[in-house]
Amino acid sequence: MDALLLGVDIGTSSSKGVLTDPAGRIVARAERPHGLSLPRPGWAEHDAEAVWWSDFVAIARELLAAALDPVAAVAVSGIGPCLLPVDEEDRPLRPAILYGIDTRATAEIAELTGRYGAERILERGGSPLTSQAVGPKLLWLRRHEPQIWARTRRFFMASSFIVRRLTGEYVLDHHSASQCDPLYAIDEERWVADWAAEIAPGLELPRLCWPAEVAGRVSAPGAAATGIPAGTPVAAGTIDAWAEAASAGVRAPGDTMLMYGTTMFIVEAVAALRPHPAMWGTAGIFPGSRTLAAGMATSGALTGWFRSIAGEPPYETLLAEAERVPAGADGLVVLPSIAGEPPYETLLAEAERVPAGADGLVVLPYFAGERTPLFDPEARGLVLGLTLSHGRGHLYRALLEATAFGVRHILETMAGGGAAPSRLIAVGGGTRGGLWTRIVSDVTGRPQELPRETIGASHGDALLAAIAAGLAFPETPWNERQAIVSPDPALAGRYDALYDIYRSLYPATRAQTHALARLQAEGATERAN
Repeated sequence: MDALLLGVDIGTSSSKGVLTDPAGRIVARAERPHGLSLPRPGWAEHDAEAVWWSDFVAIARELLAAALDPVAAVAVSGIGPCLLPVDEEDRPLRPAILYGIDTRATAEIAELTGRYGAERILERGGSPLTSQAVGPKLLWLRRHEPQIWARTRRFFMASSFIVRRLTGEYVLDHHSASQCDPLYAIDEERWVADWAAEIAPGLELPRLCWPAEVAGRVSAPGAAATGIPAGTPVAAGTIDAWAEAASAGVRAPGDTMLMYGTTMFIVEAVAALRPHPAMWGTAGIFPGSRTLAAGMATSGALTGWFRSIAGEPPYETLLAEAERVPAGADGLVVLPSIAGEPPYETLLAEAERVPAGADGLVVLPYFAGERTPLFDPEARGLVLGLTLSHGRGHLYRALLEATAFGVRHILETMAGGGAAPSRLIAVGGGTRGGLWTRIVSDVTGRPQELPRETIGASHGDALLAAIAAGLAFPETPWNERQAIVSPDPALAGRYDALYDIYRSLYPATRAQTHALARLQAEGATERAN
């Protein structure tokens, strides 16, 4: 009788789970889509009960029903870093404030950076304070929702919330803690008690574990809710991108994962961390390991947005939609939504027929601001070069190329900081179909390896569970290479010229996009009131 490993990942727009054997082969999989709440510009939230816990329970029960062998261990990953405040009974007090796509704490970032000093924060924590950091979000909660803060006793991320529900243990893995800037000292691998007491007085900080450590065992209530047998070991888990990096084999210095998802995320293993003001320096998955990371605010979110507006409704429908948009178009020059979404396969086929460079279109992909390396929540999207001869396929291809330019910008920034990526591994749902990965290789001039399994972080969670159960080790092969995407050297000159234009656009339009961002915020405030 073989043991099985259960891995579940709570993503931005869906949750996924797998059962694997101890060699990493998937024997069953499950998925649940869910919504992302965007109650105001710059805000992004999840309901922890309706999304995180509900998805986990449903996926666990579905997979266990398909299991022919016992489950040896469980591991969970999730979007992060997030902030879910709970009361003394661990009841969520509000929806979870999500990772760097939630930019509400801009003023608190500036305040804390001024209080402690940018260089000291970078030296102590490995990362600058940005919208990705938990510390400023804690201060925002304390300032703007004092009634909730008064009842807050602990905080969770997606993975740690589920671990708590399963085991009763209040833990957080070292990697996730290293994104709670400025509350974690990366060299000493511990909480920074003095800064934590100033930023979040009275908050109980969780016990620290490494992601593949056993955090606890499934309790009787956890077993009753999920069907997982009581006593099953539960690993501490971690943030999704790092679980996926583990699955993809990011181990040696220079190994770099490109995660094609709702956002583009990049994780590079480094021999020693040299903090970079335009990147995130973090603890890795395994004890003593370090990574340099970057993330775009959008990638797959762009193609999803475009699909939602790319149908062909009657003019009367378009006019009615336009009538409902406030004067000034909320600082935009596009319509908010159109019915009749075309299939992704149709859009990809149309984009395939468009030549590289989209016949002279260049897009800035900053539709939700930008994370690395700009750290500018007020950046905005831009489409340059439009003519009446451009069609839907041109725009779709230009959006894919925009994310590729963003990846090139990040890789060049990493190399400039002394951490040159040497091996690229592409993972995530965006690798399917092949066009997007080919464009990224053509734009960057770099080959990408494609692993056998691309389901995502849940497969890495199963590896963490296997290690926690003593059935695997950090160096265990888990997800072998299946293919390589190589760049087309004939396209290098064309993409170099377009990349130069891309890089020039942000500084040339920064003041104007910031002005539009302020108009958008004012409009949102007026509608909210």
